Amino acid sequence: MDYKKKLAELIALLIAQGASDLHLGAGIQPVIRVSHTLTPLLSEPVLSNDDVMGLLAEMLSPEHKKRFLETQEVDFSYAYEDKARFRGNGYFERGHVGVALRLIPKVIKTLAELNLPPSIETFAARQQGFFLVVGPVGQGKTTTLAALIDKINSERTEHIVTIEDPIEYLFENKKSLIDQREVHIDTADFESGLRSVFRQDANVLMIGEMRTPETMAAAVTAAETGHLVFSTLHTNNAAQTIDRIIDSFPGGQQDQIRTQLAASLAGIFSQRLIPRVSGGLVPACELLINTGAVANLIREKRTHEIQTVIETGSDEGMIDMNRSLAEMVRMGEITIESAYARSWSPKTLERLL
Repeated sequence: MDYKKKLAELIALLIAQGASDLHLGAGIQPVIRVSHTLTPLLSEPVLSNDDVMGLLAEMLSPEHKKRFLETQEVDFSYAYEDKARFRGNGYFERGHVGVALRLIPKVIKTLAELNLPPSIETFAARQQGFFLVVGPVGQGKTTTLAALIDKINSERTEHIVTIEDPIEYLFENKKSLIDQREVHIDTADFESGLRSVFRQDANVLMIGEMRTPETMAAAVTAAETGHLVFSTLHTNNAAQTIDRIIDSFPGGQQDQIRTQLAASLAGIFSQRLIPRVSGGLVPACELLINTGAVANLIREKRTHEIQTVIETGSDEGMIDMNRSLAEMVRMGEITIESAYARSWSPKTLERLL
């Protein structure tokens, strides 16, 4: 098999079908994901383990190939000519090679084009603070962050530094100066990259993902010391996000990080992509804004009360997930079944419908 040619054919199919993901595995046909639904490419042959390894090798640099064989998994980015860019992961399962590719659109959409609430634009205008976009895998967190960063890039003269693993969206300097650093290539790890930021005259930081307590601590410290910091976490909602950050630290450090977080947090935005009745996906969302009342709840270990603050805080700009879902049902954007499936409090949603 000509792996370079076959990879080009598969990418062309993915783009033509409007798919977001491509999965390759031994003993199966290639599989694409369209609007959250997995579909095998029945016109394609079943791949062997050698086929999958050959296709993966076309996308990896020599350094990434070495890391893959040493660690049995690798994160990478892959640009196909000037037509498409992907975030990828190579891995082993039952001794065979597997590959997952996520398409990264070339054009960075605006917040309005992503159907996101105008209220989150205010976080791109801040001079400092810590803003998190959270949600499960595949819910558009990276795309939302890219839109926020590009808004700053278009409107402000700042030095923006991103630390990613791998680099996903590519930014061009507009009004701002942007440096994009990839873990394992441009910096050893997230912690090293964050430590260096303090000597790089940076104003805005974007951390691809907070994976360790060290990264979380450095991010919070950066926000405290005058930086505007954006990042993501794989959590469901605002209260869970705050608990996850604090619980990541040893008991003796939790009071300190709780105090720092209460002071530096700007907001937490949670989103879910839901199949639209008319086709495609539309986001439902929750927005927590760190008001004085919220900061007190964080300091006083009363994060279980944050959900109530969100539900009653619409006058302050907060957005409740159930109200977001109910509004989309009333507008005919999504089905009632889809709303219930994404709600973490179906009984509350029932009262709103």
